[in-house]
Amino acid sequence: MNESKNDADKKRWDNRYEESGFAYGKEPNLFFKEWLQKLAPGSILMPADGEGRNGVYAATLNWEATACDLSETGKLKALELAKEKQVSITYIVGDLEKLEFEQESFDVIGLIYAHFSADRKSMLHKKLQGYLKPGGLIIMEAFSKAHLDFNAINPKVGGPKEVDMLFSIAEIKADFENYEPLLLEERIVALEEGKYHIGQGAVIRFVGRKPM
Repeated sequence: MNESKNDADKKRWDNRYEESGFAYGKEPNLFFKEWLQKLAPGSILMPADGEGRNGVYAATLNWEATACDLSETGKLKALELAKEKQVSITYIVGDLEKLEFEQESFDVIGLIYAHFSADRKSMLHKKLQGYLKPGGLIIMEAFSKAHLDFNAINPKVGGPKEVDMLFSIAEIKADFENYEPLLLEERIVALEEGKYHIGQGAVIRFVGRKPM
């Protein structure tokens, strides 16, 4: 990532997380929660976990949770939330492109509104797959390209305003081409997550199993 772009993104997220309260609430994403409850605890990686609501939730279910994000402020809020919930998580601050984890070391990778720039998103998806154990799962919910229309009507629903940062089913099929899709759909959902995901939006939901 271009350093100035990286710095600008970091500043933007730090500013958001410095606001009072939790930007997207303290509760986990409902789709993520639904799927994680079905699984036996193991190790989970949560890229772009912000203030930690999803990583901390995983830890309350006895998952060994590792979160990462650009924002130091996000980390502080996540550790505050973990303390409140009486759990612990590992939280690493840095650009995902430069971070390294042990290969095939996670049972699950959660991509919950993990939107990356158009020139990096497929590359980062490929990189993340290397950290997933054979038979491990990707659990993903993110805004679809159709979401731009919802954002135009109601900016409070949030999400990127650049169509190339949003997802299509075809892109997910291409990025995770060898995965067994347990679920892959585009749908309209009602979001109520903090103050920045409020209202109807269009999302892609994907749960895929890495080949053995």
